[in-house]
Amino acid sequence: MNGRVLGIELRRSVAPWAGFAVLAGSLAVFFLIDGIWWRGAAGWTAQWTSMAMWTRSFLVFWWPLAVGFGAVYGLRDSRSRMGELLSSTPRPAWRRAAAPGGALALALAAGFGVLVLVGGVQVALGPTTYLPLGWLPISLVAALGLVAGGVFGMGVARALPSVLTPPALAMGFLLLSMVLTPNSDGSHPAGRSANQLTQLSLATAWPRELLLTLSWAVHLGQALWLLGLLGTGFALLSAVTRRGRALAVLPVVVGLALALLILPGAPRDSYVVDRAAAAPVCAGPVCVTRVNSDRLPEVALRSKEALKALHEVLGDAAPSAVREDTELRDIGAERRLSADAVLVDFDERLFRDATGEALTRALIAQGLAPNCRPSNDREGGGRPDIPVQSIAVSWALHDARLQPLADKGGDAYSLRIWADADAAWEQLTSAPPAEQRARIAALRATMLSCSASHGLSIVSGEAAR
Repeated sequence: MNGRVLGIELRRSVAPWAGFAVLAGSLAVFFLIDGIWWRGAAGWTAQWTSMAMWTRSFLVFWWPLAVGFGAVYGLRDSRSRMGELLSSTPRPAWRRAAAPGGALALALAAGFGVLVLVGGVQVALGPTTYLPLGWLPISLVAALGLVAGGVFGMGVARALPSVLTPPALAMGFLLLSMVLTPNSDGSHPAGRSANQLTQLSLATAWPRELLLTLSWAVHLGQALWLLGLLGTGFALLSAVTRRGRALAVLPVVVGLALALLILPGAPRDSYVVDRAAAAPVCAGPVCVTRVNSDRLPEVALRSKEALKALHEVLGDAAPSAVREDTELRDIGAERRLSADAVLVDFDERLFRDATGEALTRALIAQGLAPNCRPSNDREGGGRPDIPVQSIAVSWALHDARLQPLADKGGDAYSLRIWADADAAWEQLTSAPPAEQRARIAALRATMLSCSASHGLSIVSGEAAR
């Protein structure tokens, strides 16, 4: 196959539309919908790994579409009734199959490549200074999967030339992808065996933690499975006998068998911590992860002020360090707190965009009233904790009135909580100084033990009655 033949195929076939559909569909989702992929530290333009994971997550829709486009392309010879004429030419069948297969593969790879390029440019123009190489296998396997799916669709349509083949293949792969799509934590409700089958899907779970990536076992297992799918598709595309079509099934069977031997069964073995990204970068008692090292100067400066204020309030019981939280948790699960260190999670609403005095206040809040359930866009939470933290910070900084750490919100539940917070603030500040200090100490001890469902009763003094 030469460049001239490939160019003719690209100009006169449906192949370019397949790549355009993947590109345009993904960009439409990312840019026209204000979704969770724009928010938090694991947003699709925040870091390289999260960008690669987000672009793959929507292949649950575009992978079946690529298979369907390939099947439509594969019906071209039967629709034009040229099958017998082409089979009678002396040119080898595999060379005849290489031109349309190569055109479709190039179009799909180019469409997905441009999508990754758009995301990569935005990440490069952002504040991050961390450039890992671990995101490349995530995107390369995705491109391989699209190519394999497209060529497989072509081969099946060549072997089963019916107008029902493209919609049947597309719907079949769509249902398979949706069934195999993992939960947001990478698990599958059906258990361990289903978790292993989940990895056969080209789509990944929605990124929820900045430090999570796919293990090398997943990359290798998926690559073997997809290479088998690609081999079967090309074999069906070039087969001219029944025996050839029967033998064409072997590559996908072998690839699937090898993949199931390699793919991990447990979600925690599939979605693992990127150790290079999680490596600590420290400035004195302040440590953040390498992936967030660009925020270290500001955090170190504000931590000095926050730790000083905490020592004035808590004395020897005050935390002496600040560190970024890197512990993996299930969604909605409580995190382990430490009395010796202030935990920082840049995915939380208080820390996400905080700079200057707002960052200082957020650090003091986590030191005086640490929250067990993080407050972010993926897990919610934080509405009962933020008013309590606001009271603790305003008291520690001797504010004349309660200063909310976040927007109060307009719903009835939020308004009621903040009304209770205003009342608790008045009751706290009207108590004797020794009583005020005792209530804040009790609040901190209760929050550290994760046993306080609502800390307003502690600061108001009602819990002691």
